[in-house]
Amino acid sequence: MGRLYLKIYVAVLGSLALFALLAAVAWRVTGDNSRFGPRPEFIRAVAEQLAPAASMPPEAQRAILQRLRETSGFDLAIFGRDGLLIADASDGVFRVPRGMMGRAMGHGGPPPQVGHWRRHHWAQVVQLSDGRALVAARPPPERAEWRRFGPLSALLGIALAVGVAAYPVVRRLTRRLETLQLSVAALGQGDLASRVKVEGKDEVARLAETFNRTADRIQTLVTANRSLLANASHELRSPLARLRMGIEGLASAPPSPAKTEELSRNIRELDALIEEILLASRLDGAGAMALAAEDVDIVALVAEECAMADASLDILTPSLPMLRGDPRLLKRLMRNLIENAQRHGGGAEVRIAAPQAGTIAIDVADRGLGVAEAERERIFEPFYRLKGASEAAGGVGLGLALVRQIAERHGGRVQCLAREGGGAVFRLTLPVATPTSPTS
Repeated sequence: MGRLYLKIYVAVLGSLALFALLAAVAWRVTGDNSRFGPRPEFIRAVAEQLAPAASMPPEAQRAILQRLRETSGFDLAIFGRDGLLIADASDGVFRVPRGMMGRAMGHGGPPPQVGHWRRHHWAQVVQLSDGRALVAARPPPERAEWRRFGPLSALLGIALAVGVAAYPVVRRLTRRLETLQLSVAALGQGDLASRVKVEGKDEVARLAETFNRTADRIQTLVTANRSLLANASHELRSPLARLRMGIEGLASAPPSPAKTEELSRNIRELDALIEEILLASRLDGAGAMALAAEDVDIVALVAEECAMADASLDILTPSLPMLRGDPRLLKRLMRNLIENAQRHGGGAEVRIAAPQAGTIAIDVADRGLGVAEAERERIFEPFYRLKGASEAAGGVGLGLALVRQIAERHGGRVQCLAREGGGAVFRLTLPVATPTSPTS
């Protein structure tokens, strides 16, 4: 049985059947009707007074039993010590199982005072002092045969009702699971847009939400990797083409200092591009690199990068707390921001401040042409170039993308803002608290 809803449905019905069986057994074992009626001694004393005398002929005994039957409504019969019928008052043949008569007559042992027989109707057997047995039986009820099984019919009715009511509930639950399974299979076959409709607020709904978030993450990563691969292959062509042309030129003429410098510049550009592609893929991927959590003096780190790039530095807040992060990645972040400002703005001005408690803000400003408002978010995309920009401006198109990745991995953010008087300001905000752990 491969269907989950059928398994659950059968389990529900099986539980109901077991409950009905145990209830019937318990009722049968623990039931004691004698506790709710007259005591056996009382029944025997009354029977001794009402039963016809043993010396009376059978017809006279039958007449007395008939009068008792009319007043009591019970079928009556008297059996001899040998178990043979002496007289009866009933509408048909009065029969009592021989085994019951044997138990009632005692077979030489202490005879029971009252016996119970349940077949088509209920009966009592009372042994009289003279050895005879008086049997009183309730006539079969005048109703349909199937109604005689009242308790069993009730249990079967309950089981049927629960079964009918449980099926749509179980089927609805498992139908949602089947939909989720189909979506998982579609995602595994490459359909990155596969999603599940979230219904309800139970565990299945939460599972569907988790699947949708996971699918979103997978689609984002795959799309980013495809874009990175496509753009990287495009960007690699330019330095490789220049290197090939330079090498081919060496065959026809000895290398000049300018040619050698051109080859070295192309090699450096190619090396920087490969390094940034590898770093970008390691920062944002299924196996994202872990941060080396260390206490970092951000002021000293920024000052060192500014000194190496000959950029101005203005510390607005003299005493700043230590950051918890990866110093190697933070240095790369600052280097990329400063190089971007110098490349597009002719110089970089760096300011450090603590605008809010628990955060540190670093502004890297330039006096370039600025960035249009519509492009201030897109410039952080891998290999995106501003309109009108060319490869001659330098850069490999991953610098600002790495800046945002590193900032987000440290729990911070980076923005591109317009600078008063012209130019652009890249504002980096980092929390003093421990950076967020990498996600996979």
